[in-house]
Amino acid sequence: MKIRRELKLIQAAVLAAAVLLYVGLKFLNMPGKQAYTPSKAETGFVARVVDGDTLKLSDGRRVRLVGVDTPELHYSDKLVRDSKRTRRDIKEIQAMGRRSADFTKRLCEGKAIKIETDVKKLDRYGRILAYAYLGDGTFVNAKIIEEGYGQVMTIPPNVKHADRFLKLQQEARGARRGLWAVTDDM
Repeated sequence: MKIRRELKLIQAAVLAAAVLLYVGLKFLNMPGKQAYTPSKAETGFVARVVDGDTLKLSDGRRVRLVGVDTPELHYSDKLVRDSKRTRRDIKEIQAMGRRSADFTKRLCEGKAIKIETDVKKLDRYGRILAYAYLGDGTFVNAKIIEEGYGQVMTIPPNVKHADRFLKLQQEARGARRGLWAVTDDM
């Protein structure tokens, strides 16, 4: 009896260890998840603008701009949700997404940037969550909101510039800049 009980405990312990090892290895092998611990500020070169709030750097890293959300350009579940939430046609949202992406492209594609992370470093897709600055000091995240091509999206714990972004959004909306010229909600 005692031997059988000890055997079951050993089997359970081995199974638990195997599960933990599997989950740990799975996490480490996810693209973009390999022990990314950035310094407070890093530099990169914007090779491509994926959409209005996502950049691809020349070294392959993908950067999701913190605190800003632009209309969806590519078909996704979020695009469908946004369409239902705003009661806008999917093609209309994608057209606004194209305008946002074009603005971000003119602003920073082909340029060197400095990226700075906040508390949370990566999103669930392995993208670096960052604030981006051009060589001349232009704060990319803020400029997108200031010019009306994105709206504030604050997700704690990354809230460092939330108050500034809200103020810029109110000013852009009041002045009907960018996409605010054609809509009251993005």
